Amino acid sequence: MNQFQRYVKQLPIRWKITIWSSLVLFVLFVAYNSVQYYVMRTWMIEQEERNIQEKMKEIQAYFSEQPFFVGRTEIVNSSGFIEKVNETNELIRVIDKDGALLVAVATNLPRELLITPVESKNLEHVKVNGKHYLIHRKPVITNGFIGYIEIIRDLKNYERLRGLIFLVTWSAGAGAILLSGVGGMLIAKQLLAPIQALTDTMKRIKMRGFKERVPQDKNQKDEIADLSNVFNEMMDDVEISFQKQKQFVEDASHELRTPISILEGHLKLLNRWGKNDPEVLEESLKASEQEVERLKMLVYELLELTRLESDRLELAEDFIEPVHVVEDVVKKFTLLYPSLTFKYENTLNSEMKVAIAERHLEQVLIILLDNAVKYSNGSTTVEIVTEQIQNQFALSIKDYGIGIPKEDLEKVFDRFYRVDKARSREKGGQGLGLSIAKRMVTNYRGTITADSIEGEWTEITVTLNGVLEEETQQE
Repeated sequence: MNQFQRYVKQLPIRWKITIWSSLVLFVLFVAYNSVQYYVMRTWMIEQEERNIQEKMKEIQAYFSEQPFFVGRTEIVNSSGFIEKVNETNELIRVIDKDGALLVAVATNLPRELLITPVESKNLEHVKVNGKHYLIHRKPVITNGFIGYIEIIRDLKNYERLRGLIFLVTWSAGAGAILLSGVGGMLIAKQLLAPIQALTDTMKRIKMRGFKERVPQDKNQKDEIADLSNVFNEMMDDVEISFQKQKQFVEDASHELRTPISILEGHLKLLNRWGKNDPEVLEESLKASEQEVERLKMLVYELLELTRLESDRLELAEDFIEPVHVVEDVVKKFTLLYPSLTFKYENTLNSEMKVAIAERHLEQVLIILLDNAVKYSNGSTTVEIVTEQIQNQFALSIKDYGIGIPKEDLEKVFDRFYRVDKARSREKGGQGLGLSIAKRMVTNYRGTITADSIEGEWTEITVTLNGVLEEETQQE
């Protein structure tokens, strides 16, 4: 039994569907046909019994209700009447109380058919030489005779019809089961075709890469089509993630290679000539210190971005007043860069609050203002605006520096992306700041966008969900 179960479990799904559907239909057909056959057989035999009983009443009435004397002679001479009521494959006979035969009429039955007289007055089914007979025996009493009437009917027509019904019923059942098996195979093939396509696609992905997709029929709108759509969408995300990861590794390797190469060069320089040359020693140590600082910042930003993208950022549930945070950061940058003018304009309702941690909003502001300072390109003005747009808090930072080409606007938030890589490296940029800012804003269900005209200005806009102060008090 266990071996059979293991064998069934190893079968393909299409065969399991075919076998189980055929088995279920087989059980249903057996049950239905058995009940149908039993009902029809019972009805036919009841009809035969009812007919023979009605005939017995008719013969009894004929003998017992005669107004004249009915004796043995009249009984013997009644063969004409009995022949009229006698049917094909039937024997009617009258015997006296001692068992002597007086009259017998048979049609398609041998007149000398000998059947042991029944002792019961009820109907009886007997088998003689493999043939099925129905026997009915009743007493007949007249003013001059006492005896018995026996009606013996050969049920070969009933048996033939019963056999025909049995053959038709079970042939139809067998044909239906066969058709159900074929239909089950066709249905299983149709149902499993998308799954087979999904399996084939997975194999192709394993062999050829992430670009393979499940072929789809636009007219198909069932659950299997939904599964294929979800799989294709998932593969799109996986491919994008894989490409980003690949790009990240390539960019990180490139970014790390530059400072490491510089450090290696200065160490070799020190090893050759710098040990006894204070000027070379001073220059190499200063350059090495700068590169180590750059490496440290790069590693810090990579770790920060990884933490944000792994959803390990602890989001604040309290509401803060963003204006105070913006004002504090703007003051700090004013002190750090006295040569620049930071114009801050606030049109925000003072009762507006934002669900974000102060340190996170401050970190986003520092990244955006730091970029504005780095790429100001001689411009001395940076504009900061906070305002309320419907129920959202909006922060925009605009500088009048080198700008961003239109085709690069969608890429500025990607890792390690820099419009001018040479300039960015000179200014200490790693190309990770905007990626960190975007991820942090996105974690708070906000948006960050960039707009620019190359060579004229760049504006970064951050929007966060805000609430009024009375709403926070109600909560």
